[in-house]
Amino acid sequence: MQVIELTKKFGQNTAVDNISFSVDTPQMIGIIGRSGAGKSTLLRMINRLTSATSGRVIINERDVLAYKGSEMRRWQRDCAMIFQQFNLVPRLDVVTNVMLGRLNGHGTLKSMFSLFGREHISDALDALDRLGIADRALQRAETLSGGQQQRVAIARALMQRPRMILADKPIASLDPLSAERVMTSLREIHERDNISVICNLHTLDTARAYCDRVIGMLHGKKVFDGLPDELTPETVRDIYGAEHELDESVTSTSIKPTAAETAKLAAVVA
Repeated sequence: MQVIELTKKFGQNTAVDNISFSVDTPQMIGIIGRSGAGKSTLLRMINRLTSATSGRVIINERDVLAYKGSEMRRWQRDCAMIFQQFNLVPRLDVVTNVMLGRLNGHGTLKSMFSLFGREHISDALDALDRLGIADRALQRAETLSGGQQQRVAIARALMQRPRMILADKPIASLDPLSAERVMTSLREIHERDNISVICNLHTLDTARAYCDRVIGMLHGKKVFDGLPDELTPETVRDIYGAEHELDESVTSTSIKPTAAETAKLAAVVA
């Protein structure tokens, strides 16, 4: 994938400012930066949830920003999106929520009535098993914890059989133990399925622990693109702004569970 001079303006405000980068081989990429840096807008443009003001996103020598109709829907299936707020249907059971990931591949009538075959049910259960929550398949989604709901959302993304996964602040609202489970799951998907996973992240230590590459954004611009080990104090100041006092919300190591939390893991319903 090549992102070329991607820009998004809202009136006089520039949310994403002329960003370019390429992904030549499957990678786990973390995008970091202050709130309002343009991280979410960047992912939403790549997925076509938000239109770009200018620029290109090239896949297989074609600009996906030019796709319309069925081509755009096919791209949104291939480029699965995971959101901070899960976007599940609360009153539906878990396995049905997961199977909704296949709606993009169904005809209109079949999508309308949510008709799924045995193959879809089997695939959904397999995806839930990968995420460690197959035993929750028949529960209503609203009865699950936040971490469990996010893993259901990841399983739904797997049902799309994507070529890439974009995760917009996937652990922002989760406790440290749940956040670790979600990030470990995304890393496992990257390695096992050999696909790129691009995550918007809040903490430096999360990016260092799970990502092969980090892109830093400030005021809509790309100000860093490199290895996690290259995140020196100077580059961190470049990303978060020299005037910004780094606090625990940026540098926190709390994603790793404490000894007490680890001891409780066996008692936590997967």
